[in-house]
Amino acid sequence: MNKDLILLGHGSGGKLSHQLLDELIIPTLSGTPVSGQNDAAVITHDGRRLAFTTDSYVVDPIFFPGGDIGSLAVHGTVNDLAMVGAQPLCISVGLILEEGFSRHDLRLILESMRRAADRAGVTIATGDTKVVARGSADRIFINTAGIGVFEHELELGGGNAGEGDRIIVSGTVGDHGIAVLANREGLELETEVLSDSAPLNGLVAEILREGGDAVHVLRDPTRGGVATTLKEIALQSQVSVTLLERSIPVHPQVRGVCAILGLDPLYVANEGKLLAIVAPDAAERVLERMRIHPLGKDAAVIGGVTAAEAGRVRMETVAGGMRGVEMLAGEQLPRIC
Repeated sequence: MNKDLILLGHGSGGKLSHQLLDELIIPTLSGTPVSGQNDAAVITHDGRRLAFTTDSYVVDPIFFPGGDIGSLAVHGTVNDLAMVGAQPLCISVGLILEEGFSRHDLRLILESMRRAADRAGVTIATGDTKVVARGSADRIFINTAGIGVFEHELELGGGNAGEGDRIIVSGTVGDHGIAVLANREGLELETEVLSDSAPLNGLVAEILREGGDAVHVLRDPTRGGVATTLKEIALQSQVSVTLLERSIPVHPQVRGVCAILGLDPLYVANEGKLLAIVAPDAAERVLERMRIHPLGKDAAVIGGVTAAEAGRVRMETVAGGMRGVEMLAGEQLPRIC
């Protein structure tokens, strides 16, 4: 294999993505240490903290059950800001359109973006549009950037998990990835699986209101799923994570598709779920508050943090054994977000 070539797996959010970031992109551009590599950057200006993030969306298909590339782009940007505890303020939208793309479909996507922004309480403040020759792209790609403000002094980040902390997931895992995959492949399901794409800033506000400084880490498990995200956090915090398979909520239809296709729901992307790592004395209070919110009604404690073997993630299986959990290797489901 020619190691100079970029592969689809470099965009998976898993091992290859981290290698590309750690060996080339981050050292060349910024040198940001692992502990500071979070969903959004926190910038201090004139004594005030701001959050800043950017993302690009290349999902295929561009319309899928429960969403589309437009709402996904808004939700993803809002959620990245929310994961560092910021209140999303405004976003930019960059459109890369392929010659021949349907104006009708573009209108549907733009209208969806506007509705998603209104729902999240953010302003689409600026943007840009480029058109490339037919065959130079795939209909439409969207780039976004977002700015958020802090209404508290809390500092959240992947490097803050501590021994004894509890790990909470806000709902069923793998919904988005399977919704996109089933639509892409034309799978006929007895019950349609919908993407979980949604803005999480309202749920985050409730979590922080209840938990305060007992909330140490928030992260949305998108590419690479819950497994890869927790591996990242374990490495950032230099802690060990133990998951309880029996406690991880998975929609029966998602579990069934994964079983047929040989996929693990822990590695399937989510776009409207979050992981909260919370001090043990506040975990139950935070869990109950999350369950009151519509986007947290299926929230569950799925594991805990220990100090042993820094960077290790393992799972206690339903059968009672233990197995190691690593980052996603390769590209499980390409172009999922």
